[in-house]
Amino acid sequence: MHKAPCGRLRHAIIVPSMAILDINEIRAILPHRYPFLLVDRIVELEPERIVGIKNVTLGEPYFTGHFPDFPVMPGVLIIEAMAQTAGVLVLKSMPDRANKLVLLVAIENARFRRPVVPGDTLRMEMKVIKRKASVAKMAGVATVDGQVVAEAEVMCKLADKEEKAAPVPV
Repeated sequence: MHKAPCGRLRHAIIVPSMAILDINEIRAILPHRYPFLLVDRIVELEPERIVGIKNVTLGEPYFTGHFPDFPVMPGVLIIEAMAQTAGVLVLKSMPDRANKLVLLVAIENARFRRPVVPGDTLRMEMKVIKRKASVAKMAGVATVDGQVVAEAEVMCKLADKEEKAAPVPV
């Protein structure tokens, strides 16, 4: 709430952010699919920064076991959602992205501040710390209603998709 010039409180109107990239555009960039695509839209996109949104619903498959009487989004999936958001930033500007994968190779300084539950809108902001030809290190903060729920640094590596998977020995 904000104070009006006369000193009275006035209510702020919260308007959902317009998507810069919607779910179909994200699906064209990332190889992930349901139930493991954890970014619903991108609302901010700059060369070294991105903000993604995940609408957390009771229908998420992990809630059946984590935990049935108190559904909480697993912390590792919050980090995965942050990493996928970072992956959109890394792959978005690549002309040959259909031939690339972004692989998560490290997680550092991960902290979880509060549970994420059904009905929450998870906002993931990722910023590039270092970037080389095939490796990017990014710092991220996940929030719900402006409160920090998780923080982490993730490192991702670009890899070529293999034309044909090697046969598995029997």
